[in-house]
Amino acid sequence: MTHQDTIVALATASGSGAIAIIRLSGNDAISVVDDHFKSVTTNKLLKDQFTHTIHLGHIVDDERVIDEILVSIFKNPNSYTGEDVVEISCHGSLYIQQEIIQLFLRKGCRMANAGEFTLRAFLNGKLDLSQAEAVADLIASDNEASHQVAMQQMRGGFSSEIAKLREELLNFASLIELELDFAEEDVEFADRSQFKALVDRITFVLKRLIDSFAVGNVIKNGIPVAIVGEPNVGKSTLLNALLNEERAIVSEIAGTTRDTIEDEISIGGVGFRFIDTAGIRETEDVVESIGIKKTFEKIDQAQVVIYLFDSSQKTSDLKTIQVEIEKIKNKYPQKPLLIIANKIDQLSDSALAVLQNKIEGIQLLSAKTGFGVEQLTNSLLNLINTGALRNNETIVTNTRHYDALLKAFEEIQKVKYGLDSGLSGDLLAIDIRQALYHFGEITGEITNDDLLGNIFANFCIGK
Repeated sequence: MTHQDTIVALATASGSGAIAIIRLSGNDAISVVDDHFKSVTTNKLLKDQFTHTIHLGHIVDDERVIDEILVSIFKNPNSYTGEDVVEISCHGSLYIQQEIIQLFLRKGCRMANAGEFTLRAFLNGKLDLSQAEAVADLIASDNEASHQVAMQQMRGGFSSEIAKLREELLNFASLIELELDFAEEDVEFADRSQFKALVDRITFVLKRLIDSFAVGNVIKNGIPVAIVGEPNVGKSTLLNALLNEERAIVSEIAGTTRDTIEDEISIGGVGFRFIDTAGIRETEDVVESIGIKKTFEKIDQAQVVIYLFDSSQKTSDLKTIQVEIEKIKNKYPQKPLLIIANKIDQLSDSALAVLQNKIEGIQLLSAKTGFGVEQLTNSLLNLINTGALRNNETIVTNTRHYDALLKAFEEIQKVKYGLDSGLSGDLLAIDIRQALYHFGEITGEITNDDLLGNIFANFCIGK
């Protein structure tokens, strides 16, 4: 694959619509469109027009008019890719889209590969690698939190923080390397006390970024929440109440849910993926027992567990419920557990008081009427640490970045140990170079074709 040719692709979603945008980028992007563009006013040429201008006209193939279009011109280097870019806004007919794209393919353009426009932006220095990856995250964002994190990364918040650390470390590395050239004179150019202070500061920042991945990962991928309990306690009714639609089948017959049902909603800008599981009970039904087995698998995968029980049951049954709650707590001690008493609309005030005294920390709910649903969603939000998001701190969401940060942290700890132990400059330099390497991996200052191929293969074609 060469990055010197001119590429073309549909930049909007595939399918029919009111408008479609076809994007071209490369040395011949403007000239190849010029050959098939006829202005509605004068015989102007696109190559003679100013950058960042829009022109109304027709796209033609010889004498045949394909469509009336708007052409946007972005001349290098002031474009998304850093090359000449043309965007054609045409009517959203599938036929028109294909006719225009096929026309340019016949004239020597090539179909763009997945993410190739953004890849060219990276190769031409318009974005660093972490910013380029943020473009894909921005397109995929489906709630306020993931959108905010992607925007911050795309604007270079994460990149600038890493670049600053790398630059400071590089300055000291240069002084350490310089000392090696004067080894016989036993000269120290790098002030060891200042270097220790820098290593401590880098350690602090790296730990903060690494710790932020726990929040960033759930923001990006959504927080899985398992709704568990005995059959017929209202798990499916609660799921429907949370989603505000009839997503799960509700029936008086115990064991109706034989498989897990999943759906995702945004609460307070954070995505939650709710999993309605099969009721947990002893059963000889083969199909239902498979569903119960899946329930425990989903609890393993969930980050939050909601245990729902029927508050209208006899008081003697509360002991069984308490035993089940303890089982879940003991088996999953690290998972936040919300204990919800459902069907409280069927209880008297005195019965509610008894219930609250018997089971500590329960929340009252009527999935049928909607009472308590808002309190439940607030409780879920309180479990997620979004303080960093509100304060516009850098949050790591990318697994590749997380892995590179861990490796950089490990090398910095070696540097710290070397300084404390009074190691010679040549040994310190080895660990410093490795730390710099892992910093460079994040922003793309150090990269390879395989890595770029893996990253941009996940992009949509046209971006």
